[in-house]
Amino acid sequence: MRIPIDRDSEIPLYQQIETYIRQGILSGSIASGTRLPASRVLANDLGVNRITVENAYAELEADNLVHSKVGSGTYVMPSYPTPSLPKDVPGAPWPLWQQDLEASRGSRLSDELETQITSSRHPDLIRFDSGVGDSILFPVEEFRKILQAVLRRDGLLALEYGDPLGYAPLRSTIAHVLASQGLQTNPENILITAGSQQAITLAAQLLLKPGDAVIVESPTYARVLELLQTLQCRVVSIPVDDQGMQIDGLEILLQQHHPRLIYTIPNFQNPTGSCLSLNRRRHLLSLADRYNVPILEDDYVGDLRYEGHALPALKALDPGGRVIYVSTFSKMLMPGLRVGFLVADGPVQASLLHFKRMSDLATSNLAQRALESFVTVGRYQAHLHRACQLYRKRRDTMLRAIRGSLPAGVQVCPPQGGLFIWMRLPEGLENDQLLPLALAEGVSYAAGECFFNNRKGGAGFMRLNFAAQSPERIETGIRRLGKAMRRLRPFTAK
Repeated sequence: MRIPIDRDSEIPLYQQIETYIRQGILSGSIASGTRLPASRVLANDLGVNRITVENAYAELEADNLVHSKVGSGTYVMPSYPTPSLPKDVPGAPWPLWQQDLEASRGSRLSDELETQITSSRHPDLIRFDSGVGDSILFPVEEFRKILQAVLRRDGLLALEYGDPLGYAPLRSTIAHVLASQGLQTNPENILITAGSQQAITLAAQLLLKPGDAVIVESPTYARVLELLQTLQCRVVSIPVDDQGMQIDGLEILLQQHHPRLIYTIPNFQNPTGSCLSLNRRRHLLSLADRYNVPILEDDYVGDLRYEGHALPALKALDPGGRVIYVSTFSKMLMPGLRVGFLVADGPVQASLLHFKRMSDLATSNLAQRALESFVTVGRYQAHLHRACQLYRKRRDTMLRAIRGSLPAGVQVCPPQGGLFIWMRLPEGLENDQLLPLALAEGVSYAAGECFFNNRKGGAGFMRLNFAAQSPERIETGIRRLGKAMRRLRPFTAK
């Protein structure tokens, strides 16, 4: 075998030999089944060390291009043709079963808009589309020390699966925190999950089957709409006003659609920021009991209240077993911790635990133990107090900036807590035109279409996160938003 090698090249000799043979195999000039020269023979022919040839052969064998037979030699592996789809199949080269999945999945508007936002080339994009608070509040250094202390204290125990229900001391701590907020429960009724998203998914998978109707607020949390679409459920929307779900229309929907679940965000609703009034909470529980429908209560930021009076959770008003309560530490602490929880009573608790085991066996044991060491009642309340003070100032900054930099036609209802301001655009302005211009100016927001089952209903709305940005960047971002609006239509600021 005549292999051209360059002894003056920076490329090692074994690599030159390996590359030559590789190209011959891949091009077909060295046929499958061909016996390569013995390493001693080829080394002698090329005037190189035998180890050089052996290294070249070893590289080829590692890539499954050749194989060695003891006492026989080194042979080129058989080649197998790569299957190809007919050229006229839409979506080629994906196999047909993948194309079926793609067709049944439908479009994910929130993913499409997120791609649009992340593809922005603005060098200083101010993001109002976020769904979490400001991670700068989280004491990273303190938590790092806690992690180290937990590993020293618990050793390998911290790295095992742990209790499927969740780390018992953390469940006890959560029960104490909930009790301080008026929700009495036992640690045995608490299931630790990988964030509230998993808790919601577990409940939906357990309670729903394809074709089932689910009542949700309109607008509502975008990922729940996508989850229900994935589960092939029928979404029945009920409007929201400044006092939350419009309960007066609920009974008719219960009679017409016989839903298997009611999903609600009673505190600082996502995306509107409204709170369900106490009378409506009691009425909702009464109707759910009368029509035998479970309630899934998503209390993702119920602690973040800046003014007004705290209202009891639906679960706190539940006489027993009607409400599954879901909450999370992701919004208050760090989203990457992925630790949430649910509270449920009765047989449903065991069924949820079974689904949890089938999902991931257990939530990260190390994260739970570290979180338990961090979230004592006093420390949690101190962190909560600091966050509320900071976020209230940011909310007020954004409201002032909206009044000063945006057109008189915008409509907002100042939220008493939470992370978001829900804004109605002036007549004639819609997101399909506005969002690209806003991104070009260097500001993003969550388009209202994501939060409606009927996308067109959200074309004239946007959700703005005031918690994740500093006051200075909030003011700059709202000015940029106003500039984008002016590019569509001149106006006079308020």
